[in-house]
Amino acid sequence: MEEKNLHAHNSGVQENDGVPAVNPKLGKLIRHRKRKIWSPDELAEGILNGNVPMLSRAITLVESHHPRHQEMAAELVEKCLPYAGNSIRIGITGVPGAGKSTLIEALGNQIASQERKLAVLAVDPSSSRSGGSILGDKTRMELLSANPYAFVRPSPSGGTLGGVARKTRESVILCEAAGYSV
Repeated sequence: MEEKNLHAHNSGVQENDGVPAVNPKLGKLIRHRKRKIWSPDELAEGILNGNVPMLSRAITLVESHHPRHQEMAAELVEKCLPYAGNSIRIGITGVPGAGKSTLIEALGNQIASQERKLAVLAVDPSSSRSGGSILGDKTRMELLSANPYAFVRPSPSGGTLGGVARKTRESVILCEAAGYSV
């Protein structure tokens, strides 16, 4: 490294050239590491086999606003529809701080303790300014989120009212096809 003398006299203080803050190879790594795009057939097969990461990817696809994703999501839901409709559906709503997450975690842990598969589709309100959402329900249901019989998926409301997101119905169909009974 090149040394630069800060003072004309020999004070022992010197300045060295710095190192880059970001790895210069990072751009290449990111470009070469693109995510695989799963086909509706692959996602449906994964869902029907109870593959939780595939279920998560499928719900993300269903919630996407991209036109190509919407076409794929419609095809995926169509493939899963024959395996849906066989669960108990429970809706819980209330004002902030009412204890919804506490109730869901207690009830969910009780159901999961009976080795029944439980899916929680938590809907958080979206900001009217940014459109963003905190999606904090999963962190408030820490024990339930770690339970192998439970699937907890937070989703933004996307501006819809009434405690359901724009694509809640489609997400329920996918969860039922994955074998979640509650």
